[in-house]
Amino acid sequence: MITLSLAHLAHAVGGDLRLAGAQTPDTEVSGLVDTDSREISAGGIFVAKPGEVTDGHEFVGAAVAAGAAVAIVEREVEASISQIVVADAVTALADLARVVVAQVRARGDLRIAGITGSNGKTTTKNLLARILEPEGETVAPRASFNNEVGAPLTMLRVSDDTRFLVSEFGASAPGEIARLAGLVEPDLGIVLMVGMAHAGGFGGIEATFHAKSELVRALRPGGLAVLNADDPRVAAMAPIAAERGVNVRWFGRNSTADVRADDVVVTADGTQCTVVIGEESRAMHLRVLGEHHVMNALAAIAAATAWGVPLDACVERLESVDIAERWRMQPLGSDRVRIINDAYNASPDSMAAALRTLAQITGPNERTVAVLGAMSELGEYAEEEHDRVGLLAVRLGIKRIVVVGAPARRMYLEAIAQGSWDAEAVFFETADEAYDYLLGELRDGDRVLVKSSNSAGLRFLGDRLGESFS
Repeated sequence: MITLSLAHLAHAVGGDLRLAGAQTPDTEVSGLVDTDSREISAGGIFVAKPGEVTDGHEFVGAAVAAGAAVAIVEREVEASISQIVVADAVTALADLARVVVAQVRARGDLRIAGITGSNGKTTTKNLLARILEPEGETVAPRASFNNEVGAPLTMLRVSDDTRFLVSEFGASAPGEIARLAGLVEPDLGIVLMVGMAHAGGFGGIEATFHAKSELVRALRPGGLAVLNADDPRVAAMAPIAAERGVNVRWFGRNSTADVRADDVVVTADGTQCTVVIGEESRAMHLRVLGEHHVMNALAAIAAATAWGVPLDACVERLESVDIAERWRMQPLGSDRVRIINDAYNASPDSMAAALRTLAQITGPNERTVAVLGAMSELGEYAEEEHDRVGLLAVRLGIKRIVVVGAPARRMYLEAIAQGSWDAEAVFFETADEAYDYLLGELRDGDRVLVKSSNSAGLRFLGDRLGESFS
């Protein structure tokens, strides 16, 4: 974070400064900001955020022991540290992010990109950061830091030397993207797709469209919206961009896209394609598994080339990426039994893409095995969408369908109803039961997909299988 005096810090968050020790209002702080006392280091700023399970105020002492210089709290606690008392710690975090980013922007050459979409945000964020890092200091979220806490924490990592800030904006309800993107007014916004992820919270696909379009509305006038030409709902955001005085750059497989991919070939070693921008074209071998990641790569290339990064450099840097993120199409196991652990997030669209990838990369003498768990946050659409996944698995000819957990049982029932028999589809209540079954069931030549939402916990099952068959 940039250097601020305690007085300036208190003013930024609208709080009451309570000094401790030898500190004065002019004492300067510049350490990293965090809500987790375990991540605090010397000179850090600890934000004591109350939570549903734990209260950050109980960990102020741990933050002091780790070297925190000041704590932002909702109530003063007994601790040998200066404290800034605010009405709401999360609001204070957002206010501080707004002030810090504005100061860096005013003093330097900071460019800000925002990314949203029902799927692919984290992968695209990582790909874009990989392209930009050699161009200058780049700040991007850790893991999926894309909510009301994670996004401001990422923003607060900028310094006066930061050239690029890549922000990921997730949401489970309308208005959240508008609030987060509104903190920084991005110069460039990427909208990947509008799908059924979080449809339960939004209230349907049209509400999801309006929520994702909040990023386009939050862009600075004269900025750039990087939009998916293959998704009609994303394409429908172009008029919104025009109203805001924002330019549009299209990416996709569509021949009309400004940045497109031709000749896409999917293999077990990744995806090959030709990236085309106008009269320029380059062959690319993307090692991240899954044809759907070509779109994420195109979005990153569209953004980076708009900011002056040559296409050759974009392709070279993307080809060096072998995994988008842990638990996202992560190859584990061995050539004998390959495990693909993609169980960090799941939506109807990403579930379908992962199953198709499994079918595409499995050879004629190999067997497909899908280990599937529940998709969360679908609300009233949950039963229908779980049915669709079971049906798709059968239609793709997946040889073994292993469904885990009561919330996912509809997948199993639909697979049975659609013609899966003779133990082709099995159901287990727990991941431990599924693990025991798979240890005895998997054999040489199997290609295994483990896919579920984070809440289902199958990512740890994927890890266990990866270790057992490594």
